[in-house]
Amino acid sequence: MAEDAAVLAELAEAEGSENEADVIEEELVEVETRLAEQETAQLFAGEYDDHNALLSINAGAGGTESCDWADMLARMYARWAERRGYGFEIIDHTPGEQAGSRSLTAAVTGDHAYGRLRGERGVHRLVRLSPFDSAHRRHTSFASVDIIPEVEETDEIEIKPEDLKIDTYRATGAGGQHVNKTDSAVRITHLPTGITAACQNERSQHKNRTFAMRVLKARLLEKQREEQERKMAELRGVQTDIAWGHQIRSYVLHPYQMVKDHRTGFETSDTNATLDGEIDPLVEAFLRYDMERRAKGAP
Repeated sequence: MAEDAAVLAELAEAEGSENEADVIEEELVEVETRLAEQETAQLFAGEYDDHNALLSINAGAGGTESCDWADMLARMYARWAERRGYGFEIIDHTPGEQAGSRSLTAAVTGDHAYGRLRGERGVHRLVRLSPFDSAHRRHTSFASVDIIPEVEETDEIEIKPEDLKIDTYRATGAGGQHVNKTDSAVRITHLPTGITAACQNERSQHKNRTFAMRVLKARLLEKQREEQERKMAELRGVQTDIAWGHQIRSYVLHPYQMVKDHRTGFETSDTNATLDGEIDPLVEAFLRYDMERRAKGAP
């Protein structure tokens, strides 16, 4: 349809009918807009794809190396969010003993933030010459990334007050003298599942508690969704691997430069740009891969 309109526009222009050419050109723009909207609808077909996202990064085994890698990933996603005009706010952070982060959670806000980031869930592997090794040897580090949708108040999930354990403590991150002198940080544990959520970003204990509840609700909803998917997979006879070692992407900085997604096969040698937040090609490759997979009826 779009190609036909383009041909008609060229013919009208060649014959000197400017008015007709203008009308056809307008129709062509409208057709292209509709096609783009249809493609967006197909790419973001998930129930929560239009939601904001909660991103969690946890360092794997490897001590300082993995903690530094967790920090590198956090910076990569923060730069990506900045490039897209998204909000990126770290709400909980546990620093590594010497450098980097043992774990962190950030709220990512923007158009289809969860839909764009959901493909980042999994284990990310880094191969490089270690800046922490005096012999400057090559090291392999791992960090896990988890992405869950930030749920709205209308999303139904029941949390009973008696099922919650609420602890307060002093924040460990930046925030000035006040944040370290008061027990403003909040950690909420859902006793039946053992799922926890924490927030230490705000000076107000009340605000931290409110946000921690939002995170807990999102994690409980995600657990519910995963259990439903697991049951469906069992009914289909499909074996799913959700283990820690399920590696989705490798970032190799030595002896060559390459970032490769092991699901889609997409790879790039521009590792510096990728780690500086230019991950849209990887994100879009996964969205198209996932769309095709769903079209074939894959779980």
